[in-house]
Amino acid sequence: MTTCPALRVLVIEDNAALRANLELLFAGQGIDSRFAADGLSGLQEALAEPPDVLVLDLGLPGLDGMRVCEQLRVRSDRHVPVLMLTARDALEDKLAGFRSGADDYLVKPFAGAELVARCVALSQRHRAGTPHLLAVGSLSIDRRSNLVQRHGQTLVLHHTALQLLLLLAEAWPRTLTRSELVERLWGASPPESDPLRTHLYTLRQVLDKPFPVPLLKTVHGVGFRLEADT
Repeated sequence: MTTCPALRVLVIEDNAALRANLELLFAGQGIDSRFAADGLSGLQEALAEPPDVLVLDLGLPGLDGMRVCEQLRVRSDRHVPVLMLTARDALEDKLAGFRSGADDYLVKPFAGAELVARCVALSQRHRAGTPHLLAVGSLSIDRRSNLVQRHGQTLVLHHTALQLLLLLAEAWPRTLTRSELVERLWGASPPESDPLRTHLYTLRQVLDKPFPVPLLKTVHGVGFRLEADT
């Protein structure tokens, strides 16, 4: 038996036969699994005892999967990785799932081994189970509201600069290479120009220019990192 130590999965699925199959699948992998048959009770359980991964059906009675995910993102004090498990395979359905806060999306029918592998991967991501509030020196970032403050002063950052700052804050105190940042921001198809340079400049103008001590450091020949100022 392959085991996945200390992995706790909550499944919100209204199909009783599928719930039974998933219970056997997870038990065979040594995964601690819990189940809910409707959106509201599943959301309440996820908030009361956050799992390492939430496997979430979309077509649920009462509160549907999209609303469950949205409410979880607003109300939970930590990031719970969400894998949406659904028969809806249209691109727009997938995009809607990601907009509601999903981390991954698996279409039914699926292979049990793939579901397990995705749950393990999600549980091991840096953000899994971490609090929404990030702090590096005088900098604070609330992942739920995207509120960024330094010395209590609110900083206004557009999408890409904000994502860049989040990557650096989550990696702190590690240095991220240029290639790591480009891959995380744009995937396998980055723009042909050098957009990272532009977004680093924009970030520095907001994050550092108004303050006496810069947070964003260039590590020559390596990459970029945040350096706490307090």
